Amino acid sequence: MANFSKSPVPQFTAEVYQNEYLPEGAGEVNAIVTVTSTGGGTTGSHPGASASSAAVVIMVDCSGSMDYPPTKMRNAREATAAAIDTIRDGVAFAVVAGTHKAEEVYPGNGRTAIADPATREQAKQALRKLKPSGGTAIGTWLRLADRLLSSADVAIRHGILLTDGRNEHEKPEELRAALDDCAGRFTCDCRGVGTDWEVKEVTGIASALLGTADIVADPSGLEADFRQMMETAMGKEVADVSLRLWTPKGTRIKYVKQVAPTVEELTDRRVEAGPRAGDYPTGSWGDESRDYHVCVEVPPAGVGQEMLAARVSLVLPSADGGAPQVLSQGLVRAVWTDDMAASTKINAQVAHYTGQAELAQVIQQGLEARKAGDLDTATSKLGRAVQLATESGNEDTAKLLAKVVDVVDVATGTVRLKQKVADADEMTLETRSTKTVRVKK
Repeated sequence: MANFSKSPVPQFTAEVYQNEYLPEGAGEVNAIVTVTSTGGGTTGSHPGASASSAAVVIMVDCSGSMDYPPTKMRNAREATAAAIDTIRDGVAFAVVAGTHKAEEVYPGNGRTAIADPATREQAKQALRKLKPSGGTAIGTWLRLADRLLSSADVAIRHGILLTDGRNEHEKPEELRAALDDCAGRFTCDCRGVGTDWEVKEVTGIASALLGTADIVADPSGLEADFRQMMETAMGKEVADVSLRLWTPKGTRIKYVKQVAPTVEELTDRRVEAGPRAGDYPTGSWGDESRDYHVCVEVPPAGVGQEMLAARVSLVLPSADGGAPQVLSQGLVRAVWTDDMAASTKINAQVAHYTGQAELAQVIQQGLEARKAGDLDTATSKLGRAVQLATESGNEDTAKLLAKVVDVVDVATGTVRLKQKVADADEMTLETRSTKTVRVKK
């Protein structure tokens, strides 16, 4: 294990990018807020506030389907062992086996263990008992993870979930209820292994719990993926940061979404925070930068008028229940002008991320249409996706699209659907459809 030295807690900055000029009578203001957390060290290589301020639970699918092929379960065990090796000393951890019920694999008795060379070795020995059998009820896994994580007196709680199949042994509303209960209590990264799982199910879990989702089509890739996931989790230093938006009387927040590194809708997650203010959750942070698109409806005004459309703050709840700590602030402004050149210019950041959000949407619509047999809509939507991915320099998405369509003309978005598409290629495109590229500064 690496020898970590203590690092300071990161500093947060919020930068607002917008065109504040509006034509007379216009009533919508758009801004991109870039939030950056720095100064805590390099993600994955430092203990942050303190090693004992974090806990992680690894949930491993042990349903019967993990036996096909038999190497899948072995790869899952090896990947979990690699993740355990990556947990830093002093972090609380536990391992859960998930089937149609959830069982503690290590340490047991409804608690977590504190990572050190001895407990990591014990946990890896316990993994050898994992045998595939039974069904899949992911809500039970999440509830057990929540109980274990809440047994540790820590600030940062994180889950890692691996599944290879559909959630067939509980009702969708049972999973939804579990997600509602766990939201805000811990973040969770999800991985689907193979091609027999449901993309919307896995991405929905990650989205609800403010984590990442991805596909590991070949089980042999699990070990490297798990190690990287755990390194990132170990780099988190601040939990429960919220984006607080205050707006003056007469204005309304139309939407708030994270737009980089992935598209994540936050509008419906608002929690009221005093008069005309609302908090939007952003989860845990290490050394990283994310972008958010804020759209505010303002009362239309005449030329020469100006107003503060919104105040953006990053806030951290107080441990003793007092006033939250304000980490950084930025302002969104509106100025009405009769200068057509100024008022019709779209800010580069806003334009770029509007395109990235549309890209995610048309990929999902195109794949849905393809599955439903509506080939005309699928061709049109995926053609538009090729166009947007190329224009914005999203090369990774462009490569994934090229496995599903033959590109005839990039500029016009003219494509032909491929006759045969591997399940893994289609699922990878769908799972990664919300990944975005940053604006070229």
